[in-house]
Amino acid sequence: MEIASPTESGDGGTETPVNVTGPSGIVTTGIFAQPAAPTNRAVILCHGFPSDKNSRTNRRLTELLIPQSIATLRFDWYGMGDSPEPLTTFSIKKCEDQLDAAVHFLTERSMKALGLIGSSFGGFMTILSASRYPQLQALGLKCPVVDFSEVLRLELGADAMNQWKITDHIPNVFGGDLPTRLPYAFFEECLTYNGYHSASCIQAPTVIVHGDQDEIIPAHQIDRLLTSLNVSKDFRLIPGANHQFGRPEDFRLMTNHLAKWMIAYLPPS
Repeated sequence: MEIASPTESGDGGTETPVNVTGPSGIVTTGIFAQPAAPTNRAVILCHGFPSDKNSRTNRRLTELLIPQSIATLRFDWYGMGDSPEPLTTFSIKKCEDQLDAAVHFLTERSMKALGLIGSSFGGFMTILSASRYPQLQALGLKCPVVDFSEVLRLELGADAMNQWKITDHIPNVFGGDLPTRLPYAFFEECLTYNGYHSASCIQAPTVIVHGDQDEIIPAHQIDRLLTSLNVSKDFRLIPGANHQFGRPEDFRLMTNHLAKWMIAYLPPS
């Protein structure tokens, strides 16, 4: 584990770059943000695909939580952001290992009250993993993927799916002209995960924030997710909001709903 020197943030806290190495040897690059006063409360922020730890949502949530004496840990998924690992070997299992390592990092620092917030693909990973963490007290899901294999089929379309199977490449998800190498085995791995079953095992109070104009996540996935959850839950549907919550008011509502859920369920000890 490598921890760099902290830098002061504008809200009176500090931000420290960290490299966390999990049991499988995967190096996870992250930023550990802490309030000025010691705290035992922290939220792990999980970005979408493709994105990185410094997504607009992650940074804004940190700005909202640090003044409430809640630390945050935001990190890069395997093959994204500053991750030294190649996307060509990206897998759900490796992302599960990363999230486990992030939880271990915080528990080593006496963070006894833990929250998780996942955006889109990050929501998928938190749904799959949440039931493994007995210290988890709050879960926030922003436009979460529940069935990733279905989302991939819908987003890529039949022709691109066939090309993916033949070439192990998908259309460039990072904005370039050349296709992105991602083995088709990743899609086959996605078929082995059941997000709805995982959701039924979650024990932490959960809030879902979604836009009714989301162009990526089918509405039926959110409906079935709500049915699958057997915990205290809240659903905040934002009229007119798309997958990116691109309008300023939509973004403000989304981040405020998520932050308020964490503040409510991670009370000071």
